[in-house]
Amino acid sequence: MSHEPLNLDDDGEWAGEWWLPDEPDHKVPGTLRYTSADGLALTLIGTFEDRISTTISPGGVAFHEGRRTWEVIHGAAEQREITLFGCVPNGGKRTYGARVQTPDKQTITSITGLIGAHVSGEDEVVFSAAEVSVDNLGVWGATSVFEGFWGAPRGRPDGSGTISVKPVEAQTVKADGAEFILAHRHTLPFFDQRQGGTTGRVRDTTFVRIVRETPFSWREAMRLARTVQDLIALATHRAAGVIWLRLRLAEGDVEPEPTRPQRESNVEVIYSPSKVGDHDAKVIEPHRVFFTCETLPFEEVIPRWCKVHEQLQSALNMILGLRYAPAEYIENNLLTAVGAAEVLHRGLDIDEPPMPREEFKPMREAMLTHVPEQHRERIKGSLRNDPTLRERLFALAARPDQEAMSTLVPDIDRWARRTTRARNDLAHEGRTPNHTFEELIAIVDVTTAVVILNLLHEVGLSAERQREIVKEHPQLRATARQASRHLCAPNE
Repeated sequence: MSHEPLNLDDDGEWAGEWWLPDEPDHKVPGTLRYTSADGLALTLIGTFEDRISTTISPGGVAFHEGRRTWEVIHGAAEQREITLFGCVPNGGKRTYGARVQTPDKQTITSITGLIGAHVSGEDEVVFSAAEVSVDNLGVWGATSVFEGFWGAPRGRPDGSGTISVKPVEAQTVKADGAEFILAHRHTLPFFDQRQGGTTGRVRDTTFVRIVRETPFSWREAMRLARTVQDLIALATHRAAGVIWLRLRLAEGDVEPEPTRPQRESNVEVIYSPSKVGDHDAKVIEPHRVFFTCETLPFEEVIPRWCKVHEQLQSALNMILGLRYAPAEYIENNLLTAVGAAEVLHRGLDIDEPPMPREEFKPMREAMLTHVPEQHRERIKGSLRNDPTLRERLFALAARPDQEAMSTLVPDIDRWARRTTRARNDLAHEGRTPNHTFEELIAIVDVTTAVVILNLLHEVGLSAERQREIVKEHPQLRATARQASRHLCAPNE
């Protein structure tokens, strides 16, 4: 059995027996198959009863429309315990009165598979640690077990050289009631001898291990993995896929199976994250990364990120959504980008009412005395003491480093006014007749960049680094050109 984690972009197959937790004696043979494109599918030679029925009299049963689903299915295959969550029948074949009796067939789809444990539900607290690998995590971690040297006497390579492997000390920090560890796992040297040549290889994998002070559930494991995934997506300014997720069972959580002398403590997870990582793809170019652990140390960024991730989750989801699933129409992206800015401003808890509350309430009540009774509630709802969208945009532009912001958005006033006009026209009139298509694209990109710069500021990115990425990052540099071209006053 391989001790390597199960990559979510690899296919898998497990043949064994399967049963419902409340019917452990009714075991059905079958095969579980997984592909990243189609997910998990369990094919049974036999069936679980999926018909919905009612006993109407002794010996009489009525069957109804619809099908039964199962929260959990247990299995034993390839010398491992398996738990499936979110199981739905998706086809099958039943025969009645056939000349030759053969087993029925049934196909069941599942949203999550845990390979290595029997768990009673998604909320059962049986795990002590989680390990996750994400696209470009190695680039972000900025450390490697490899060191290289090649001989070049007098500046000319002579064909000599070495590649050495030296273990890297793990980086550890406590945050959010857990211990976060940035670690490496590498293989022993291996020589692949072929007819056409020999290749020597060692593989180094960077991953984050999260150890909670108390056991946690599968739902919490997903949240922890998402925390790491979102951090790398922000740092690299692109969708970050989960390559693999592995959990560790808490000691003494479940009694070992009598047929197995030793329980595997690692649990491989099969699920559908927002993006499945490609373990064999090329990594991102370093100049396209906003920050790494070299520019913002692991021990500093993780505590800050845990706080930001919890406080600003909604705004972060919206802005990362433009990376994971960008809409094909500019109107969708406009509402998402501007909505993220509004949500971020609210999440930062920096709202300042335009008028003191003790003055606003009496004034509103005095105004409402002149409104007919039948319209009073509607008018009352429209009289609010909240900042306008334009004021919120100005407030966001004032938080990051001002030199970086002035490079990104040379004319903040025009950007705020044109963005507000575009959002209001679209929301209230259903169209944006006062903006060109190019200007709308500039508004989306600039507003997105302002939100991202605020998030980078919140996680502690230095003013110097903010200026560098605005000037040097290819996408932000292009965004700054768009702002100069489409969102500056004509005389500028």
